[in-house]
Amino acid sequence: MVSTPLDIPIPRAPRGERSVYTWGAIAALVIAFAGFAPTYYLKGAFGGAELTPIKHVHGAVMSAWFVLLLVQARLVAEGRTDLHRKLGVAGVLLAIALVYVGLSAGIASARAGFAPPGVPPLVFLVLPVGEMVTFTGLVTAGILMRKRSAWHKRLMLVASLAMLTPAMARLVMSFTGVAIPPLFFALTDLVILACAIYDWRRNGRFHPAFAAGIAVVVFVQAGRLALAQTNAWTGFARWLIA
Repeated sequence: MVSTPLDIPIPRAPRGERSVYTWGAIAALVIAFAGFAPTYYLKGAFGGAELTPIKHVHGAVMSAWFVLLLVQARLVAEGRTDLHRKLGVAGVLLAIALVYVGLSAGIASARAGFAPPGVPPLVFLVLPVGEMVTFTGLVTAGILMRKRSAWHKRLMLVASLAMLTPAMARLVMSFTGVAIPPLFFALTDLVILACAIYDWRRNGRFHPAFAAGIAVVVFVQAGRLALAQTNAWTGFARWLIA
């Protein structure tokens, strides 16, 4: 396989290129915190129903992933690729835990009848399931392409940012009180696209890893909206929560 200049591993990336990963990770942390502050991070101040154990675990694992994303970005920015690779092993295990806990939390919520106003729980279940499918696919691709750093780091960033939809949903609903999945997806996509455009301006081209990642994210988003209305999904969702 022929490598392009952006695919050649280097010990220390140019400042303009590496900053997109730092800022992307910071944006993910800020959005996740803002979206889940009332129900998780600052729950003591906002009150509300007590969280179930699975929701506590889900919040902790998801938070750990976004923190790791920032740590890994800074390690590469400082040229500590040796430590970055060692933490990558822990990252694989954390990713596996994240998918398991994410699916478990989504299924538990549907089983308990939890969903935004006006959305049936079985229909709402398609959102966390689709989110974990997207994350699994992009992270797996990123791991398989770890020797092509330009692809690896972009796919991992997109995989992480694609999980911001629940936080976006909570932010939008806190102002509107209405569940609008296409808007939740669009806001998430804008964050990913902003990182891709910033990277494009710094490197002179729209990297195909961003193009591929965005295509996967949008495809699964559209697929979820269409699939959620079918009898096939209803039957599968009932099987999941049984």
